Amino acid sequence: MNSVLVEKNLSTGQALQIVQGDITTDKVDAIVNAANEHLQHGGGVAWAIVRRGGDVIQEESDKWIQQHGLVPHAHPAWTSGGALPAKYVIHAVGPVWGDGDEDKKLADAVTGSLRVADELKCSSIAMPAISTGIFGFPKDRAAGIIFKSIDEYLEKEHSKLKTIRLVLFDQATIDIFLKTWRMENG
Repeated sequence: MNSVLVEKNLSTGQALQIVQGDITTDKVDAIVNAANEHLQHGGGVAWAIVRRGGDVIQEESDKWIQQHGLVPHAHPAWTSGGALPAKYVIHAVGPVWGDGDEDKKLADAVTGSLRVADELKCSSIAMPAISTGIFGFPKDRAAGIIFKSIDEYLEKEHSKLKTIRLVLFDQATIDIFLKTWRMENG
């Protein structure tokens, strides 16, 4: 069962939460998949999403690639949620650490995910710690970029999102995100 560890009501009217749990069980309108540009969901969060949501997610991802080509950092793809509680899966391509311009690519992936959620008229979204797993992005650096990207998007856009959840699975990631949260929020 997912549990909210901290919550902050933002000046823009949304709630930002850090949640400990499994993103594939989160009851939100959309979850974010930390994807690769080919939308091949063979490992990490992507594998868990397809395993729980069903093959339809991979099938829809394959169709997306056929129709649109490779997925860029700033313009995530999306599919149905299949058998997941979430209605949609937003496939955000995070940067691989060491490929260059990683900070901007991560910010683009977060901002792009929020934009797609708004285009899909979602009121709630859950995202993982994009790129901090097999893509090797340092967790502390990612936490700061993810928080800042969310804040900047919500300040600039007239977002209909009401709840943004960062759903984190392992204790090491949770500890780092909470530490960054406390440093930024006092």
